[in-house]
Amino acid sequence: MDQFKGQARLPKFAIPKRYDIRLKPELTACTFAGSVAIDLDIVENTNFIVLNAADLSINSASVSYSSSSKVLQPVKVELVEADEILVLEFAETLPIGIGVLDIVFDGVLNDKMKGFYRSTYEINGEKKNMAVTQFEPVDARRCFPCWDEPVCKATFKITLEVPAELVALSNMPIIEEKVNGDLKTVSYQETPIMSTYLVAIVVGLFDYVEDHTSDGVKVRVYCQVGKTKQGNFALHVAVKTLELFKGYFAVPYALPKLDMIAIPDFAAGAMENYGLVTYRETALLYDDQHSAAANKQRVATVVAHELAHQWFGNLVTMEWWTHLWLNEGFATWVSYLATDSLFPDWKIWTQFLDECTEGLKLDGLAESHPIEVDINHASEIDEIFDAISYRKGASVIRMLQSYLGAKNFQRSLASYIKKHAYSNAKTEDLWAALEEGSGEPVNKLMNSWTRQQGYPVVSVKFKDQKLEFEQSQFLSSGAPGDGQWIVPITLCCCSYDAHKSFLLQTKSETQDVKELLGSCQAGSGSSWIKVNVEQTGFYRVKYDEELRARLGCAIEKKNLTETDRFGILDDSFALCMARQQSLTSLLTLMGAYREELEYIVLSNLINISSKVGRIAADATPDLKDDINQFFINLLQFSAEKLGWDPKQGESHLDAMLRGEVLTALAYFRHDLTLDEASRRFHAFLEDRNTPLLPPDIRKAAYVAVMQRVSTSNRSDYDSLLQVYRETDLSQEKTRILGSIASCPDPNIILEALNFLLTSEVRSQDAVFGLAVSKEGRETAWAWLKDKWDHITNTWGSGFLLTRFVSMIVSPFASFEKAKEVEEFFASRTKPAISRTLKQSIERVHINANWVQSIQKETKLGEAVKELAFRKY
Repeated sequence: MDQFKGQARLPKFAIPKRYDIRLKPELTACTFAGSVAIDLDIVENTNFIVLNAADLSINSASVSYSSSSKVLQPVKVELVEADEILVLEFAETLPIGIGVLDIVFDGVLNDKMKGFYRSTYEINGEKKNMAVTQFEPVDARRCFPCWDEPVCKATFKITLEVPAELVALSNMPIIEEKVNGDLKTVSYQETPIMSTYLVAIVVGLFDYVEDHTSDGVKVRVYCQVGKTKQGNFALHVAVKTLELFKGYFAVPYALPKLDMIAIPDFAAGAMENYGLVTYRETALLYDDQHSAAANKQRVATVVAHELAHQWFGNLVTMEWWTHLWLNEGFATWVSYLATDSLFPDWKIWTQFLDECTEGLKLDGLAESHPIEVDINHASEIDEIFDAISYRKGASVIRMLQSYLGAKNFQRSLASYIKKHAYSNAKTEDLWAALEEGSGEPVNKLMNSWTRQQGYPVVSVKFKDQKLEFEQSQFLSSGAPGDGQWIVPITLCCCSYDAHKSFLLQTKSETQDVKELLGSCQAGSGSSWIKVNVEQTGFYRVKYDEELRARLGCAIEKKNLTETDRFGILDDSFALCMARQQSLTSLLTLMGAYREELEYIVLSNLINISSKVGRIAADATPDLKDDINQFFINLLQFSAEKLGWDPKQGESHLDAMLRGEVLTALAYFRHDLTLDEASRRFHAFLEDRNTPLLPPDIRKAAYVAVMQRVSTSNRSDYDSLLQVYRETDLSQEKTRILGSIASCPDPNIILEALNFLLTSEVRSQDAVFGLAVSKEGRETAWAWLKDKWDHITNTWGSGFLLTRFVSMIVSPFASFEKAKEVEEFFASRTKPAISRTLKQSIERVHINANWVQSIQKETKLGEAVKELAFRKY
């Protein structure tokens, strides 16, 4: 039996074809009983059957294998918990061909939000349990013994025995329901061929709203009783998106129905189970009165993302978790395509830059990983559900689509889906389809982006009417890297009409731009050159000083698109952090954005301001107030234009921007903002429906009132907790959790952190409360060490544990702290957090080096004073 232990994959001598699963959950006792009959094809001579099982007790006497000629009982049944496998040894060789494996088992409805688990909800003031599944990546094995690998596709026949008054859902429509006293037996249609991680079951009390697509697919949104109105927006998005994707992929949705359901306790944002998509409430429900514009946008993009998976992931499935990015990167990219089609005025493609930036940030670390990452054990899979698989994955797809052209790309995708429907695919299969459809060397072009980690910074110098390009790996630490890429370079000179593109395939190359420069007005001083037009490439650009200065002027004169203004600022910030550019020059560039009003640019300006504000406070505490004053001045123009109150007919983006600008001013402790926020917050406490505090500015008001809370002046903190306790809207609860630790008083921060560990906060939501103020960093670190055992017991079996590490460790900026963190975790690390821990410690080192570099800038003080008190 030992030959099967410690292996990444199951042996391939038995292939599952069909599962007949019967489950009986006991919702009060939080247990379940089950049986499974698996049709197997034995394809090699073997005395063993090896499959996955975990956290189940197997009734050994019940295990049998029946072929056409005989019934065999195993001589040995061993559940290897460390490898999550069930090994069955038989006295004789199993006959080649089809047979049936029968197993009876029992399990626990756990509270870990994985496998077959329990979630709690209230109905008429009474707490109830519901039973829910979450099987991705490797947790179907916690519900029934199975071949729990994406390549082992089979069909599933599911039967449930549940309390008669409850709703019981699975992937397929119900074919029969038999009531017998207090219980009912529910049978579902057999599924098409699919992977185990997409099987889904939900049992509880729910209401729903319903609609149909134009070709008759029944779509429902299920939610807690009394919340159906909040499901209408997601329902509308789902119906339209299914129709859109049917056209885009040139293949209809494969199942007769689509259910989407809001689950109160849910670790991820949503899960694309075939025909029964599960969501956090915040990602599915939208309340006209109490949800912000940002919540509405999140519902739309998450629904579109999950429905994209019904094709890209469910119909065509990755062969192994190494190719996870195929699922997630693609669904992320195409969710923007769908959202843009449904809500063109949201300008959602400009917001795609946020995805790109998050991918660039993580991939700028030495402790990043390639898009295609080797997975050697199930315990390593959770950690790759990260910004590389999702965001870098989506960004390289966008870069490739931009290079090949939208029509070519879409046609090739449709043929890829037709070819691999109901089976599995690898990255190379997608490249082959795109290569065939476009005639371009896609495989060669893309391998440098998916098989090596990191990305290039392209340095650009202007000399004698020529541009000199040089690529090198970009690392946020400023260290040299040795990667090389095939980089699709786009550039324009003085006008978007004068543009050029080429592939940079070597370390350096010179391009003549004399002709392009003809569009610049001689001697006007307005000549500029922008590389990586509209930020479609996944790389950074470093300009020489003259080119950089000209781009600063072009920004002030509004000559560049918002995506290009975003890109110049973002690259400049990254280069400053990597100590390849001074903080003085970054702050000077930021000054050019003082009249910025576009959402995506200002949103990034705010993020950068808050990071620079924190690092500058560590490096030059005496300049902290002046730097903050500069950032407050930068935001004044937009704050005055937007005001506190929504305007009739204003855009979705302005509604989101108002909240972000006011929240930023609150973080910078701008007195006028804090005063006005306090006035409106107190009006809200008197009347929860006051027009003075609409949802879009609530987070700003909550952060603002917390800035003046202290141990001796805590009434606003207590009031916020009261609002938290009274609301049943998850979005409102997470807004409050995200605000309470922004307080400058360490004692209140400790109280807020301890609150996260109480039964009042669902364990999925605790991570929202880890955003502590600068003054709270040491408190949060001491708290993490003190509560580590409790935290690992509660969150240790899922990816949420990594958030505790990254959010509390990453903001530090000293080498001593990095050493302290390493020492603490030396005896406490585990596979599920090892990559995150290394990344977090690397970020502390990057911050510490950056602090030292800022301290050496001789002219920083003068520049800051000039910028802070400049009258615009």
